[in-house]
Amino acid sequence: MMDITDKLLKSVIPLLCAALLVACGKGSTEDNAEPVDSQVRIYGAGSTFVSPLMWRWIEQYEDQNTQAVFDYQAVGSGEGIDRFIAGGIDFGASDSAMNDAEIARAKPPAGRGVKLIPITAGEVVVAYNIPGLNGTLKLPRDVYVDIFLGRITHWDDDRIVSANPGLNLPSKRVQVVARRDSSGTTYAFTNHLSAISDAWRTGPGTGKLIDWPGSAMVALGNEGVSQRLKITDNSIGYIEYGFARRLGLSMAMLQNRAGNYVAPGPEGGKQALYSAAENIPADLRLFLPDPAGSRAYPVVSLVWLLLHRNYLDRAEEQILKDAVEWSLTDGQAIADEMGYIPLPSNLVDRALVELRND
Repeated sequence: MMDITDKLLKSVIPLLCAALLVACGKGSTEDNAEPVDSQVRIYGAGSTFVSPLMWRWIEQYEDQNTQAVFDYQAVGSGEGIDRFIAGGIDFGASDSAMNDAEIARAKPPAGRGVKLIPITAGEVVVAYNIPGLNGTLKLPRDVYVDIFLGRITHWDDDRIVSANPGLNLPSKRVQVVARRDSSGTTYAFTNHLSAISDAWRTGPGTGKLIDWPGSAMVALGNEGVSQRLKITDNSIGYIEYGFARRLGLSMAMLQNRAGNYVAPGPEGGKQALYSAAENIPADLRLFLPDPAGSRAYPVVSLVWLLLHRNYLDRAEEQILKDAVEWSLTDGQAIADEMGYIPLPSNLVDRALVELRND
């Protein structure tokens, strides 16, 4: 007589196998098969300057379009351009528009081309940490150039004192903090310094990565410079306005082209951008090295998205275009809220035309 254990095994094992097959989706009909993942994943990288706004835009857009999944890495504008050229990401973001040589290199795969879409703008501020200062620091144009050139080495230098009567300026060494990565923020700041100073233009010059004069401390990204300033007494450095505002860092009033001292903030940035936006070049590479306007803040930069003219994946292309169009329209209110400068309507219109063109 068959052992009862054998009977149980022979009856139970087939049932277990059937259950496992159903659980794994095997043996089911085509009508009952699990749906294929329909989400489109899009990868981007670049500017740390725009990263807080980019992540906020992504969060808002993904709430409205559940098909889209964006991954943006804040690695710096230079690295973002390099990854875009190499074909390692679907889009880039940079505070320094790609130059002709970089665009010419962005060929893989053949025929895809490049679009540069201005998406927002922001101010590069000179932030500082001077304990016990008892007021807001004002910096004349020649003074902040010479601070970053390493020519002014102490806070009680006569030229700083002359511009700031009544401030408690210490007899302490100036600690300059700068970027060590390839950065669009560095490009915007050094482009401004080159525009207002022959010594800077013929010395360190303009670039995303430069050899800083003197004994500057260096840090990675806007976040790294911001954190270094926060913990280093008697320091000064350049960062995006929103980073300084969120961390509560003190920001200098800078002397503009008209000779007026202007504090960073929405109104000075808008005056600078809106006056320059009257003459938009055909390629949308609008730089503001030394903007006009009596109340214009002097260091303002656009941020560009780096897109291909054609994408191999049509669903990816459509979602990217839709997301960028949303950022240029509804998303501009979020930019304003976060301390960036919303684009003037004529620049938005031009950007939308370029975005829609094949």
